[in-house]
Amino acid sequence: MEFLDFAFMQRALLAAVLIGITAPAIGIYLVQRRQALMGDGIGHVAMTGVGLGFLLSTSPVWMATAVSVVGALVMELIRWYGRTRGDIALAMLFYGGMAGGVMLINLSPGGSTANLGSYLFGSLATVSPADLTAICWLAAFVVVVTVGLRRQLFAVSQDEEFARVTGLPVRALNLLIAVTAAVTVTVAMRVVGLLLVSALMVVPVAAAQQLTRSFRATFAGAVAIGVVVTLSGTVTSYYQDVPPGATIVLLTIAVFIVLTLLATPLARRRARAAAPARGDAAACPIPEQQAPAEI
Repeated sequence: MEFLDFAFMQRALLAAVLIGITAPAIGIYLVQRRQALMGDGIGHVAMTGVGLGFLLSTSPVWMATAVSVVGALVMELIRWYGRTRGDIALAMLFYGGMAGGVMLINLSPGGSTANLGSYLFGSLATVSPADLTAICWLAAFVVVVTVGLRRQLFAVSQDEEFARVTGLPVRALNLLIAVTAAVTVTVAMRVVGLLLVSALMVVPVAAAQQLTRSFRATFAGAVAIGVVVTLSGTVTSYYQDVPPGATIVLLTIAVFIVLTLLATPLARRRARAAAPARGDAAACPIPEQQAPAEI
């Protein structure tokens, strides 16, 4: 446990815990909306914010947050109004964001593409106290939104038409999901990296779904997996001198594979147990007038 004696590891571990909580917390809504790759697109756009931060000699984290939020809002507007050329507009936004980041960081004083490595793939030593403060504030926002509005966000993610009929502000909630996803990307970029953060938003959710059936259980399981793999990956990165982002993502995929292997025989057992019950129900059907009301 000697790694706890180093201030940079203390900051990295705290950032890892926050990332492990926030990434799956918003990722579960993106998976429900079938927008699993949205985080990857926002990560490309965030590159322009990082480059702009270097060019203006300001915090790359806060600048990346601002640019990512704008990019996420544009992505959501394209989803609403894009029609047939929406995918082309999104592609230009993603690649333009990456190219803009590379160009701006090369134009900055003393800047070079070598400075992008820690933002693209994560780096333990580069999590500064200022970065940690920004990460804490942004993570708090993500947790408040994803937990405090979980019923509304779940309703919108499952069925927008039903949510609209019930009186929910569907467009405002969609924009809030997009903004929260953008904030999460910038929270995670210092440890996981912009190019790998999408995996941490999606794979823990997919892994938890192998063993859970309800939204609440999946949410809790995904967050638990996220915290475990981010902490494990950060510690492994320190001892083995390997990139933290790649280590965390590979551990997450390993957890998904293990849970999938465990879930397969469990699902077969449940199917065999349910078969006699279905047979009894077919042999003795419930009279129509006695059928239970739909909940």
